[in-house]
Amino acid sequence: MTSRPTVALLGTGTMGAGMARNIAAAGLPLRVWNRTPSRAAALSDVATVADDAASAVDGADVVVTMLYDGPSVEATMAEVHDAVASGAVWVQAATVGVAATARLIALAEEWGITFVDAPVLGTKKPAEDGTLVVLASGPDSAQSVVAPVFEAVGSRTIWVGEAGAGTRLKLVANGWVFTVLEGVADSLALARDLGLDPRLFLEAVSGGAMDAPYVQLKGNAMLEDALEPSFALSGALKDADLILEAAASVGTDLALLPGAREHLARAVEAGHGDLDMAATWKAH
Repeated sequence: MTSRPTVALLGTGTMGAGMARNIAAAGLPLRVWNRTPSRAAALSDVATVADDAASAVDGADVVVTMLYDGPSVEATMAEVHDAVASGAVWVQAATVGVAATARLIALAEEWGITFVDAPVLGTKKPAEDGTLVVLASGPDSAQSVVAPVFEAVGSRTIWVGEAGAGTRLKLVANGWVFTVLEGVADSLALARDLGLDPRLFLEAVSGGAMDAPYVQLKGNAMLEDALEPSFALSGALKDADLILEAAASVGTDLALLPGAREHLARAVEAGHGDLDMAATWKAH
């Protein structure tokens, strides 16, 4: 294994495209594939665009999956696992939930592929800027192999234990994100319904202990209807369901997330699923 591993990236959507450009910018040989070919073709200036996923993974040292959900990851890898090189590492970076991750770990063991569970914190811009936080989990022996990839896509890598721990931490973090997102939307809605300019809420908390960059970022996006997707509302609903499923499996009683999930679902049902998750405001 060289210090410049050949990388196959399967999934070049909102997150994967930015990750691909940073992997290539780090000087790592890169092949890309996407189920919608035009999305992979847009990376032809920095990567080899594979006609199919098997061609992408053939001979790669690191295979990264950044697909939509557990079933799409499993279906893709089921088709190509025979083409994965002996000694290669599979980095599963999509948010797929606890149950799906356990299934993928079992399949990787069955197929004889080293598996690293490594979802990332961040949305479109951090992916483009190479400032994601990688929540990695898996065997110690894989760390040196995947380190150049993680350094390319992220500002920090946290190794959190055996494979599966990364996914669990990602769900915890996303639960907090959705709590803040819905808290902002609720506060803006209450201000509006009490006859106030909702912007007064953002002004009141600005710069104080109750403020955060995310509060201002998403609050202004809601009020300005600036909803180009950084992370799509439909994806947020998918992840909220994964969090609630994980909480139920261990008996954790979450007070806030069920209500947040209902607002996310309401906005998706109203046709806003392709917009940024700040479009949950439209359900208030």
